[in-house]
Amino acid sequence: MAEVALILVVVFVLLLFMNTPIAVAIGLATFAAVLLEGSDPTVVVAANMANGVNSFALLAIPFFILSGHLMGKGGMARRLIDFAGALVGFFPGGLAYVNTLTCMLFGSISGSAAAAVSSVGGFMIPEMNRKGYNREFNVAVTTTAATTGLLIPPSNVMIVYSVAAGSVSIAAMFMAGVIPGIIVGLFIMLVCVGLALRNKYPCEDRSSLREILIAFKRAFLSLSLIVVVIGGILAGVFTATEAAAIAVVYAFLLTVVIYREIKLKALPDLMLQTGITTAVIMLLIGASSGMSWIMTMANIPQTVSAVLLGLSENPVMILLTINILLLIVGTFMDMTPAILIFTPIFLPVAVSLGMNEVHFGIMMITNLCIGLCTPPVGTCLFIGCGVGETTIAKVTTTMLPFFGAMIVALMVITYIPATSLWLPVQTGQLKKSEVEKNTFMKWHLVPDREKEGDALKPKEIHD
Repeated sequence: MAEVALILVVVFVLLLFMNTPIAVAIGLATFAAVLLEGSDPTVVVAANMANGVNSFALLAIPFFILSGHLMGKGGMARRLIDFAGALVGFFPGGLAYVNTLTCMLFGSISGSAAAAVSSVGGFMIPEMNRKGYNREFNVAVTTTAATTGLLIPPSNVMIVYSVAAGSVSIAAMFMAGVIPGIIVGLFIMLVCVGLALRNKYPCEDRSSLREILIAFKRAFLSLSLIVVVIGGILAGVFTATEAAAIAVVYAFLLTVVIYREIKLKALPDLMLQTGITTAVIMLLIGASSGMSWIMTMANIPQTVSAVLLGLSENPVMILLTINILLLIVGTFMDMTPAILIFTPIFLPVAVSLGMNEVHFGIMMITNLCIGLCTPPVGTCLFIGCGVGETTIAKVTTTMLPFFGAMIVALMVITYIPATSLWLPVQTGQLKKSEVEKNTFMKWHLVPDREKEGDALKPKEIHD
């Protein structure tokens, strides 16, 4: 099967270098590998593509995409900006924190980093330019902060990971992403503090309690969507998939009926955009399902697992290696195909280290979020530069401290499992007994009387 693995990798990489659309590259590489393996690719690839998209959980994706489009066009971003400004605008460089906090709030409502960049950045970047902030700094803040919306629920990529992993609860993933999303946002704000003080960026007037309450009242209905979606899931009123449909109804009533920011005649265009985006994602999922099948047949996950586990016995170093590989992957591959391709490869390694599947999923998503901000295929970076009317070359240097902050946040999330697992356990999405079976990062140095020196031994876990 070594020849099958080789042809799969070679064809896929060659097609990527030829700028072939990634779904097509995955499908053609799979076709070639299945042909070499001896099966009929016209049957095997088609069957696996059909099975890959035949999942009830995937129905949530078009609904969340449509609700994101409605929110992006429906005036919700402006109300969130006003609320964030009332809360944190008075700090030095206050608009940078307003930008970050708004991206976190809007991303958590829409579940789309791209929508956050275009909607929030469309107002905040020109406003920050007008107040004397550096243009490249403004784009860097918006681009990096927007990725927090992929961690704070709801999030389409969490649904994709749950499907790729096989048996991971979407609701557990949603709850697991809340604290990591906040951690990334806070680290980005720390960079803003340093740059704001160094460059002496201005601060806004301090808002009175009355002004804060007024801003909160205007943003209340927008913020309530988070409560409706997540609260309904936690209460068992509806599933994560049904919650996506509820989000569409809520967003429609809010933006079309109450705010009246979207006209009925604009709905067909929004639905067309939703259909196009959904079709791309489903094609990726279907093609990646075929690739996962042939990778399993060629024992690629087992081989990679053996190689990584053979490099070191230290789980810290192995996960550091996986993170480095994913950071490299994220620079030239979009998040959805990266999750679909590399989850079956790296997840078995993580599980063998005693890592919980939910924790690994959050680590992987956090890692790939960095790739959305890096050239050459950083989606958020391209959108941010377009909105900010600047170039990638100029922005990249300014983004370096933000990259550093996101990598530090990634390390915290990777090596402190409680950042991802504490909240799902508290809300009942994960059982405490199941989490306690995971031994990753429950090791400490204890004296071994039978051997010289210290040895790594598992620490006892108590309730």
